Amino acid sequence: MKIAFIGSHGVGKTTLCYDLAARLKRQDRAVDLVKEVARACPLPINRETTLQAQAWILHTQIAHEIAAAAQTEIVICDRSVLDNYAYLVHQSGRQPAYDALVQSWAGTYDRLFKVPIIDAPTFDGKRDLSQAFQHDIDGLIDELAADLRVACQSLDPTARDGWLDAVLMTSGLPLHPPQIDLFSASIR
Repeated sequence: MKIAFIGSHGVGKTTLCYDLAARLKRQDRAVDLVKEVARACPLPINRETTLQAQAWILHTQIAHEIAAAAQTEIVICDRSVLDNYAYLVHQSGRQPAYDALVQSWAGTYDRLFKVPIIDAPTFDGKRDLSQAFQHDIDGLIDELAADLRVACQSLDPTARDGWLDAVLMTSGLPLHPPQIDLFSASIR
């Protein structure tokens, strides 16, 4: 199973990924996390990005997902090809070859969850702080999802405390680890 969280920067995707991974590990599930690859990009990112930088990010995302899926039962992705593509489109416009790649690769996710903007982005050493840029990317993600017919479930911005449970239920995963029923077995 491959689950990805999509959305603009600074919306809480990374925190949600780690929370989900921790919950699944407590259920004794094999889990791998594909971290946001843009942070390792040797080329400019954010508003200073280039077509080459975004191509590197997009292909590296796919490579990391392939490697993780080959090794584990559940893969959780901090971003997907769709939202990475939104940054490319913002800088360089739509690219027909990438439209096809993103649309095709989006079909490999079992679940995509759109994390809404709740607050302005905070500085973390890499993240762009422009709220206008944050909202531009958020709008592009929605536009691309509609244009490329990529199904994703939007998380309720008014129910942040319930996001993790919503993700688990929608994905068909249990909310809590199975408990050993100490009282159903006969004591001999």
